[in-house]
Amino acid sequence: MNFRYICSALALSATLLTACSGKKSEEKKAAEKKIRTKEDDKADSLLLVYNPQKGDKWIADFVDNLHRKFGFNGNMLVAKDGKILYEKAIGWADYLHRDSLTINSEFELASITKTFTGTAIMQLVEAGKLSLNDNVKKFYPNFPYDGITVKLLLSHRSGMMNYVYFIDDIWRKEKRNMKKGVTNQEVMNVIAERKPNPYTKPDNRFHYNNSNFMVLGAIIEKVTGQRYSQYMMEHVFKPAGLKHTHVYSTTEYEKIPVDVVGHDRTWRYSVAQNFLDGPVGDKGIYSTVHDLVLFDKYLKNGRLLTQKSLDSAYVGRNKPVNGHFNYGYGWRMFDGENMDKVVYHTGWWHGFRHIYVRDLSKNIVVIFLGNLTNGSLMHLDDLYKHLNMPIIRKGAYHGNGSLPGSDED
Repeated sequence: MNFRYICSALALSATLLTACSGKKSEEKKAAEKKIRTKEDDKADSLLLVYNPQKGDKWIADFVDNLHRKFGFNGNMLVAKDGKILYEKAIGWADYLHRDSLTINSEFELASITKTFTGTAIMQLVEAGKLSLNDNVKKFYPNFPYDGITVKLLLSHRSGMMNYVYFIDDIWRKEKRNMKKGVTNQEVMNVIAERKPNPYTKPDNRFHYNNSNFMVLGAIIEKVTGQRYSQYMMEHVFKPAGLKHTHVYSTTEYEKIPVDVVGHDRTWRYSVAQNFLDGPVGDKGIYSTVHDLVLFDKYLKNGRLLTQKSLDSAYVGRNKPVNGHFNYGYGWRMFDGENMDKVVYHTGWWHGFRHIYVRDLSKNIVVIFLGNLTNGSLMHLDDLYKHLNMPIIRKGAYHGNGSLPGSDED
């Protein structure tokens, strides 16, 4: 064998070995970065310390008025620069049994779940397990629509119909079991079999609906080989120290193990979970105001995603509404004229109605989790002004599939 050939082969082997070692080293560093320490727990505890005697008096009066005049019932919190300015649990967790809310009560987050699903997808992109340009057919070959990619799902540009209405119609007409939860895989199978007409062509326009993130939930399960609940617990909840955050689906629980019940706008009835509380990704995560503060912290400090991924998620992927409002990858956003950057999400599902706002420019977090679906959260303008924030309205999206006033946001 030629001596020069042997040297070349040895050099190539050494290069490959170095490359592999480098890759393993980077993977090891990434894994170690997600391991929590006692220092993390201590810092989190300090972040969540709140002395009611030192709470912001103006916010206290505002919240009391929101409760008395507009009927807000739920938990709320405002934090700035790593300090809680004011927090309060106000009203009933379950009106029928007169159970009161506590600050650690877990609420069904409704569409705020989408921010977590978007985080999980970006993690998988970072890990090289999928690409934003991957077609859904790569994971589900019998998916009936062409041209729908991961990034179109993330930005609500897939053009799909809303599976919630489609599945609900089938289950009622065919008198199927209305209590047993439907899995994401079962919904994907029904879509493949029935081929419901899409709302519009892929990448044609912004059309907000739950199908996009239900499909993303299914993709997470297919790519990881884990239930959505398992992946989220291992890769998002635990690394961020979210001890009161869980995925609760009626496919895994006959009765959701939380005490907070969703109600209609007048307390006439509580909303029972049913088969539509089975699919996850678009909804299905339960959490607290404190854990949402920690979620904000660990997104900002790089524990969950790289800055590159966050920057990508926070870019508006649609035509701005009123010049400021847009939707990125799992986040609604407001881009102000004075370089204000606010990312947020609303939620409305089965008796729960919320808003989760993160002003990245001013390091402010505003959280309102409600379990009475009235219009109280339409009256937060004065609070935003008090905090010197842009005014974020739920009705900022009119048309384009945002469905203000509907059950899916």
